[in-house]
Amino acid sequence: MSTLTIAIVIVFVAGYLCIALESFTKINKAAIALLMCVLCWTLLMVGKGAFYPDVAADGLVGHISEIIEHHLGDAGGTLFFLMGAMTIVEIVDSNGGFNFVRDAIKTRSKRKLMWRMAFMTFFLSAILDNLTTSIVMIMVLRKLVQQREDRLIYAALVVIAANSGGAFSPIGDVTTIMLWIKGVITTQGVITEIFIPSLISMVVPAFILQYSLKGKFDKSQNLPKAEVTQFTKVQRDIIFWLGVGGLVFVPIFKTLTHLPPFMGILLVLGILWTVTEIFHHNTAEDDTMAKRVSDLLSRIDLSTIMFFLGILMAVAVLQEIGVLTALGQGLNTAFSGNYYLINGIIGVLSAIVDNVPLVAGCMGMYPVAAEGAMAVDGIFWQLLAYCAGVGGSMLIIGSAAGVVVMGLEKITFGWYMKKITWIAFVGYLAGILWYWLEKAVF
Repeated sequence: MSTLTIAIVIVFVAGYLCIALESFTKINKAAIALLMCVLCWTLLMVGKGAFYPDVAADGLVGHISEIIEHHLGDAGGTLFFLMGAMTIVEIVDSNGGFNFVRDAIKTRSKRKLMWRMAFMTFFLSAILDNLTTSIVMIMVLRKLVQQREDRLIYAALVVIAANSGGAFSPIGDVTTIMLWIKGVITTQGVITEIFIPSLISMVVPAFILQYSLKGKFDKSQNLPKAEVTQFTKVQRDIIFWLGVGGLVFVPIFKTLTHLPPFMGILLVLGILWTVTEIFHHNTAEDDTMAKRVSDLLSRIDLSTIMFFLGILMAVAVLQEIGVLTALGQGLNTAFSGNYYLINGIIGVLSAIVDNVPLVAGCMGMYPVAAEGAMAVDGIFWQLLAYCAGVGGSMLIIGSAAGVVVMGLEKITFGWYMKKITWIAFVGYLAGILWYWLEKAVF
């Protein structure tokens, strides 16, 4: 490993520690992520000759610029997807579209609400995706739980349940979509084999967390609030089905058109925006939906978007210099043949760095075999889908769902690590253990 490679890794680790210690340093995590990103790419540019020996000297700068633009395109697609999904959910929520979800899980019992919310999140995540579902459920929770201390517990469980629900569905998580499109897992295979382990990885943490919630809500706490929208029930239902149905349609749109997912999100956003404007055509000019949607866009938490950008682009440097690939090869050498340990460690790593490049690296390192653990729907690929998805719950920044919830509810890295990490880890191990029992006993 070269000196520059070590320097990049040190910058990444130091930046990561500063993000983890945000509650002590009082420096916004987005600022640290952006600095970490720029410093890593600067070091890569300084040592460009060492990292790209096969590229002519006069073409190195242009080559690295193209690489940056490539990774920025990937990150930009994710960010536009995120912003589009957040805006769609905000539009639906602001017009009462999620009232039925709220009414379905509403109860005065804190523990009953937790279980209802956990199962609702788990199954919605498999239908939509863990990112979108997390946004939806946080919006619903804000209407039901006013006390911040309690809402943080619910929000943490939303992250766990969303990631667990996304792991057993081919469209529930970016990594399962990648594996599904690659053809190493099938819809039937991943649902039948991974459903119960994923369910266990949600139920076990929920069982533990229920003891953090006692008693009942005040009578006025989670009763239906007065409607602020001028829309009728029919119009609210149309907005809901356009929003949620549109989100479900996004992977179908991608399959039909082969366009990036964020294009599907923009299509849904455009349709929903247009329909809500039509619903408001008889209102005063100052009350048009165009103004309301513009206002929603202006309220998007830009610091969360910047943080996400910094993290994705910093991890891209590690991917470029071969650190992630070398890590995967090292795991393969150290635990040759033990796919439970290899994937278990990959899952833990996915809580530290983005699981997308980790899974992409694994798909590049391990060839698909005709039979055995590496075959389609083999143990390795199914475990990879489970571990990369569920493992991200162990840290608040270990998944897209966690990052979004972190931004929406202002959850600190330290609080989550102290209160939730060990609980998510227990659920993670319980799911792996059940999968092992499935293969060894049943």
